[in-house]
Amino acid sequence: MKVKTASSSTFQPSPFNFQLNYGTSRKDDLYKGLKVNKGVADVPTVNPYLKKRIQRKEYTPAEFVEGILKGNITILSQAVTLVESSKYEHQQVAQEIIEKCLPHAGKSVRIGITGVPGAGKSTSIDAFGMHLIGQGRKLAVLAIDPSSERSKGSILGDKTRMEALSREKNAFIRPSPSAGSLGGVARKTRETIVLCEAAGFDTVFVETVGVGQSETAVHSMVDFFLLIQLAGTGDELQGIKRGIMEMADGIIINKADGDNLEKAKLAAAQFRNALHLFPAPESSWSPKVLTYSGYYNLGIKEIWDMVGEYMEFTQKNGYFNYKRNEQAKYWMYESINDTLRETFYHNPAVEKMLNFTEQQVLNNEISSFVAAKRMMDLFLENLSAKK
Repeated sequence: MKVKTASSSTFQPSPFNFQLNYGTSRKDDLYKGLKVNKGVADVPTVNPYLKKRIQRKEYTPAEFVEGILKGNITILSQAVTLVESSKYEHQQVAQEIIEKCLPHAGKSVRIGITGVPGAGKSTSIDAFGMHLIGQGRKLAVLAIDPSSERSKGSILGDKTRMEALSREKNAFIRPSPSAGSLGGVARKTRETIVLCEAAGFDTVFVETVGVGQSETAVHSMVDFFLLIQLAGTGDELQGIKRGIMEMADGIIINKADGDNLEKAKLAAAQFRNALHLFPAPESSWSPKVLTYSGYYNLGIKEIWDMVGEYMEFTQKNGYFNYKRNEQAKYWMYESINDTLRETFYHNPAVEKMLNFTEQQVLNNEISSFVAAKRMMDLFLENLSAKK
């Protein structure tokens, strides 16, 4: 039997095919007046008109110093970023910049501002700053923001409360994370003060995280230590405790307005009485207690007059220069400790054995003290072997 293939067979029209073709032709006649436009092409995922991002210029240390001395805020900000960076390469550049800026620093008034959370530190700085800007001064504000113990992050939102000051061209506001350093003061704040002074800022504010027994770090880098307190919140008893009160060169009671005015005056009297319980400070200066309102800008001039009186008093009796020298010595030893810590943890032999030794401590195989001694011995042996 011979089977016909599809290629050899011819198409035979059927009634069904005729009806289908006829129906299609009828539809074409009905819609022949319609015009179908071509579809829109797919939009590209990348904007074809997007210009290539311009790479930020990398300055040499000499260019950084030149820009800082001219008062260029952009270059100053980039230099501060290098100071705060933990990268070894950035630290080398930062130290060279600081060394060259050091002869141009030291001519500003450094004021540390601390107080309980919610006392109005940032709002007060905004009011103080506008008062100083009005006198023709240049102000740098180094606001230390608390870092999270879990995420190690920081909001850096203090600048949002300094609305008026942040718009001034003669003001430089730099928020920095505390990064777990002593007293909430960023480890590199002192180097940042040097850069700001070299850039021509004659007044530097250092705002701390809040009152605590470890707030001594800010006291070791400023000339005048200002404590902001509130009235009617129980802080009067807290203030009588030794520690933060002994370091304060001036105490101001904020929110002394409206119905709170009498409470503020009462709190001021209590703090004055508390100050008599402390021994005389090394500077021979008697700390003053004032009331003011940061919101209504009341008493701002009197506070700055107190700062000026303190500066004049300490410069006459020689305590100002003595304190600056003591601070330089203190930070020399702090830098030595930081360098030793970094050198220890970045030592290859220590890095290799640290996790193993830590696990031995966790398993109660050795004590913490024995583990520490072993790691220190290993570190010293490794240093001796390199010589």
